[in-house]
Amino acid sequence: MMSFKVTLKNFFHKKWIEKRGLQPMGRVQKHIDSEVLRLMEPYTPMLSGTLKDSPTLQTKLGSGLIHQRQPYARRQYYENAGKGLRGKLWFERMKADHKKDIRESALEISKKGDG
Repeated sequence: MMSFKVTLKNFFHKKWIEKRGLQPMGRVQKHIDSEVLRLMEPYTPMLSGTLKDSPTLQTKLGSGLIHQRQPYARRQYYENAGKGLRGKLWFERMKADHKKDIRESALEISKKGDG
């Protein structure tokens, strides 16, 4: 069995990647992270607002990792019954509803070149 790591770096010149903001911590990843945070908010359970606000406070935009480090976050993620959009599996449900929107806006950001 063989494994291969395939990255943009393997196929494109570094300057091309940077011009389009596709490098790690680049403008495209920052945009994606920001959109995920914004779009995930209405899906996240809210009692006091701490769980809803925690990813904005705990996530470094551009890292590609969204953090919700509340002691009860995991349990809420898998068990919260919620009302309306708010409830369990909030990231997965947001992604199902908005993946295309995030992808299209990231593509537009990458087309802006050095902007």
